[in-house]
Amino acid sequence: MDFGLVLQTDPPASQVISLMKRAERNGFRYGWTFDSAVLWQEPFVIYSQILANTQRLHVGPMVTNPGTRTWEVTASTFATLNDMYGNRTVCGIGRGDSAMRVAGRAPNTLARLGDAIEVIRDLAEGREASVDGNPVRIPWIKDGKLPVWMAAYGPKALALAGQKADGFILQLADPYLTEWMVKAVRQAAVEAGRDPSAITICVAAPAYVSEDLAHARDQCRWFGGMVGNHVADLVSRYGEHSSMVPDELTEYVKSRQGYDYSHHGRTGNPSADFVPDEIVDRFCLLGPPEAHIEKLRALQALGVDQFALYNMHDAREATIDVYGSEIIPMFR
Repeated sequence: MDFGLVLQTDPPASQVISLMKRAERNGFRYGWTFDSAVLWQEPFVIYSQILANTQRLHVGPMVTNPGTRTWEVTASTFATLNDMYGNRTVCGIGRGDSAMRVAGRAPNTLARLGDAIEVIRDLAEGREASVDGNPVRIPWIKDGKLPVWMAAYGPKALALAGQKADGFILQLADPYLTEWMVKAVRQAAVEAGRDPSAITICVAAPAYVSEDLAHARDQCRWFGGMVGNHVADLVSRYGEHSSMVPDELTEYVKSRQGYDYSHHGRTGNPSADFVPDEIVDRFCLLGPPEAHIEKLRALQALGVDQFALYNMHDAREATIDVYGSEIIPMFR
């Protein structure tokens, strides 16, 4: 199992770079960041410095979207980083939550997302693609490689990931829901004539190593609020107790009262007050190292190839270090 570190690009950028260097030293193979240009600093500028200051780390957004940048710009940016530092980038992509909504736009449609996955990958790997009906090819790209991993929760999005993406990003670490969603992605891949085992499965969630569960939960409760944005969209689309979406995912958002993006992804987010302890325990990895190892082994048995650790809390350095010394070695 691979391990990734997920950060927000809060200033100063030097701190983001330092944490990514620390992650590589501790055995992490991927460095991810949020991508929301209004809320945080521009990640692609910072990626260049992360790549320059590491040797093996692969970097990318968790996640970008097809609406805030034109697709040829996204592809060219990834290809430029790959040309400078070797093929060490990965494009995590989704419909767009904070990046779109903070700017007053609705998330992208799945149809647009599906087209973007193919166009961005083709362009970044040097192939011709149709952009707004026009044939486009970036002529200077040689031997480019860009895996595109898609974030998804709902049935139609899971199907799209199975049909088109190189990887599937699931932003929660509940084994029951992971099994259900991985199965849906793989089934869609089979129906599309693809090899389901070729799709990389990445589970992303906060991790907090501590015997003090109450404090750990409070440091990670924000994550249930963030996931709740997507879950609320699913309830709006499919209704409550729909056979299309498990109750285990949707039940907890009944008491949700809206969301303030100024606290997005941050400890102490008041918009996450509705999230019960049970959801924090299910969606995150909490407790002593043994508890993390046990849950990671359960996820690995379900076909998870990478655990990406959201590291937005008050023990960022300590979490990276204890994963490097006590947890990651158990999965080499």
